[in-house]
Amino acid sequence: MRIVTITDAWHPQVNGVVRTIDATNRELVKAGHTVAVIGPDQFAAFPCPGYAEIRLSLFPHGRLAQLLDAQLESERSVAFHVATEGPLGHAARRYCLARGLPFTTAYHTRFPQYLKAMFRVPERWTYGFLRRFHGRASFVMAPTRTVEDELRANGLDNVARWTRGVDLDVFHPRDERVLANLPRPLFLYVGRVSVEKNIQAFLRLDLPGTKVVAGVGPALETLKQRFPEVHFVGVLGFTELAQLYGSADVFVFPSLTDTFGLVMLEALACGTPVAAFPVQGPIDVVGGSGVAVLDDDLQKAALLAQRIDRAECRRYAERHSWRAATQQFLGLQQAIAKVPAERIASRRA
Repeated sequence: MRIVTITDAWHPQVNGVVRTIDATNRELVKAGHTVAVIGPDQFAAFPCPGYAEIRLSLFPHGRLAQLLDAQLESERSVAFHVATEGPLGHAARRYCLARGLPFTTAYHTRFPQYLKAMFRVPERWTYGFLRRFHGRASFVMAPTRTVEDELRANGLDNVARWTRGVDLDVFHPRDERVLANLPRPLFLYVGRVSVEKNIQAFLRLDLPGTKVVAGVGPALETLKQRFPEVHFVGVLGFTELAQLYGSADVFVFPSLTDTFGLVMLEALACGTPVAAFPVQGPIDVVGGSGVAVLDDDLQKAALLAQRIDRAECRRYAERHSWRAATQQFLGLQQAIAKVPAERIASRRA
């Protein structure tokens, strides 16, 4: 079959949404399916205020309709997946609804909690928006049971599971070490360098050795000035990132509002234990696993995590492959896919 993903988050952005789409599409192609991604790189776009690396498509409806019409010419059955709630996501949703075409959506970002923490927007307002956006989809995909329950409790009854995985061929323990000149132990954070990731909770910790940050974001320059002792390495390619994960003694995940936390699995696949708060995301991904320490005292968690067996971290990660996660995604797409004759009828209606 042919699976078309429409997303407001795409290269050159580096985030969990982009990496999830990339990894899923690689597995789909391996299984003999064809994939296409329609992102903001194909439209006139402007930088998102406060997040210049995020490009928002400008009046995408007409061009997107042309691109989606072309996808429907495929002789294979076609399924549309709307990955994000931005301008392209809204345009794709409107396109599908106008033509009676089913589609799936995904819940990657806990916008109610982010917007409340950053701008004091009441959560009920944001959940109202999410109900309108995701409520007409055949399925809205959630990565964990906790997220599923949260969405159902806020009025969505079309929730289905699509978990996450890790590329075990890329992320694995390595003999070579990087940053060998820095005082040890190394405590590592990987992800967007922004306020909503609660990265300051990590940088403020009084830890021995060195704190290392990999990633970029709107708070980068401010945090470099506030925490000159922290080693910032920017964005790395997958091989370099895997080397960095494997060189760290502990991976610290300070976020309080993530739906999943893919980077935790990547660190574990490289043999590096995790320290995090006992909140949604860490509880779902590594809670009770023995390869992470979850504690409201993040400093205590980081120090205790050094004692965890690195081999056990790898073994735990091996249970979470992208192949298994992609089978969940594929099953939902197969449930809504339109064969050529049905698509022609929908377009004529």
